[in-house]
Amino acid sequence: MKRLSTKEIPLIQNYLDKAVSYGRQFVSEGACASYIPELSKADARQVGICVMKPDGEIFTSGDAHQYFTVQSISKIMNLAIALQTHGYNEIFNKVKMEPSGDAFNSIIKLDTDGQIPFNPMINSGAIVITSFLKPHYSFEELLERMKILSLDDSLTLNQAVYESENATGFRNRSIAYLLKSKGVITGDVEEILDLYFKLCSVQVTVKSLAGFGLLLANNGIQPFTGERLIEKDVAKTIKTLMLTCGLYDGSGEFAVKIGMPAKSGVGGGILSLVNNKAGIGVFGPSLDEKGNSVAGVKMLEYLSKELHLHIFDNDPCI
Repeated sequence: MKRLSTKEIPLIQNYLDKAVSYGRQFVSEGACASYIPELSKADARQVGICVMKPDGEIFTSGDAHQYFTVQSISKIMNLAIALQTHGYNEIFNKVKMEPSGDAFNSIIKLDTDGQIPFNPMINSGAIVITSFLKPHYSFEELLERMKILSLDDSLTLNQAVYESENATGFRNRSIAYLLKSKGVITGDVEEILDLYFKLCSVQVTVKSLAGFGLLLANNGIQPFTGERLIEKDVAKTIKTLMLTCGLYDGSGEFAVKIGMPAKSGVGGGILSLVNNKAGIGVFGPSLDEKGNSVAGVKMLEYLSKELHLHIFDNDPCI
């Protein structure tokens, strides 16, 4: 692939610097997640971004080297592994592919008789996906796969966040036991939840997110080695669900205004991508009322507008 010219490199870096400055203006409009006590200790003023391209160019700005926990962004990595292990039909027999319109930890629609989770991007759906993984993989094996998918071998478990999640995960336990009572999941509920909490507590940086975003943007092919890590149809399915469901009950507005496949997490990260062009990771632990990074959304909004990155723009400038 064509490498950036010496004129293009400063141009992209300039846009990232401006995006970070723009995003910082909005951090006071949100707050760090407090329902997981350990997450409330984050510095709400931090803002970072990384863009990774198939030719190996990596651009960063702001607090790009700050570690934070992946939280719900792990759901798309877990889904990729589950789809490749079990196949499309088995997975989507237990989880739908529809936007829920509800909060990520909502239990309302799930309590309707016979209801299965609306999609794998909300907690109930992600717990089902974890139940598919539990009989086949240990956490250590899944962590190794996450390293490969994110093009980052520095990923580790944040023990303090894991213990905090495990100690306060009452709502997720309610969801899991309800799923068990309906026969949607099988196996030991506490073991499934333990794995779920650990997967959410993996430490990443914006570079880790950009790496997995780039893999998806490249249709599952590792851009630097040419190795296929995810089947093309799996990558396409995940990108579609990110576009329609990736920011919980803020997904529709995000799709209209920004128009990029994305997945957020309450640790403050958002993984996004420009198909065939780039992976993007952003970070800002100050969250809006829907659990999405305030600065992260604003940075992606800025880049989408300035560089024409909306999925229906004809010529993205990245």
